Amino acid sequence: MTSLSYRAEALIVRILLGGLRILPPSVASTLGGSVARTIGPLLPVSKVADQNLQLAMPQMTRDERRKTVRDCWDNLGRTVSEFPHVGHLKQNTPSGPGWQVEGAEHLEAAKATGRPIIFFSGHIGNWELMPPVVARFGMPFASFYRAASNPTVDSIIHALRREAMGADVPMFPKGSKGARAALRHLSKGGHLGVLGDQKMNDGIEAQLFGRAAMTASATAVFALRHNALIVTGHVRRDGPARLVLVVDEPIDFQPTQNRQADIRALTQRLNDRLQEWIEERPGSWLWLHRRWSKDLYRNMTTTC
Repeated sequence: MTSLSYRAEALIVRILLGGLRILPPSVASTLGGSVARTIGPLLPVSKVADQNLQLAMPQMTRDERRKTVRDCWDNLGRTVSEFPHVGHLKQNTPSGPGWQVEGAEHLEAAKATGRPIIFFSGHIGNWELMPPVVARFGMPFASFYRAASNPTVDSIIHALRREAMGADVPMFPKGSKGARAALRHLSKGGHLGVLGDQKMNDGIEAQLFGRAAMTASATAVFALRHNALIVTGHVRRDGPARLVLVVDEPIDFQPTQNRQADIRALTQRLNDRLQEWIEERPGSWLWLHRRWSKDLYRNMTTTC
């Protein structure tokens, strides 16, 4: 892109985010969901979502898959539109926009250990909620990110995330350089957040929905190297901008003498937990990228 194109793109992003910020959170969420679930299913990428559902949940009927793809887009639109509001939502509101935590005792228990913690989740519900909520429990965490191609847009996203967390924590680029920086962060007692549900071609093979899936092993590797607890959790959407962070009991993995076997076992355990979350509400997961081997998608038909 040219410099002029970058500036134009950044201006559009600023206008859109500014407009969404002006709207009440529930209105912004409803608007984003409506637009996304209307337009999204018409886009070619929805065929990938339909194929993923055929691979992961073959018991679904064609109509059920269509509804799930539509729900996926609805959730994505709401997540984007709620982004400017996440850091300002109130806790434990009786109704309407707000957030609450189920399993808060697990966060408190993890914090009490004084150990470095890796917070593991996936692109489920509004995944942008976990960082600011955990920060309010006194455990702001660094995270990995894939930088936007437009530097100005990238800085806008970073600024919103810092604002939501109320803390200036590092963000590590994906890749070997970022991994080394993340390890140093953990070694100093810092905390780390990982969204571990996307395909990682240079990861390790683990099962997801009964199929081999190349999976990032960073969570397992880092936890074993620095004796870190792993706290898993996901966000459940109970209404427009009404969100629940569901936190599971921390995983305190006891290593054996076989390091590689430990990494595989722990990575599989995380994939199993991710699958449980997706099965609870299939439409809340981001089905829009190819999660399994390319060979599985060849010659597949789609009804989207």
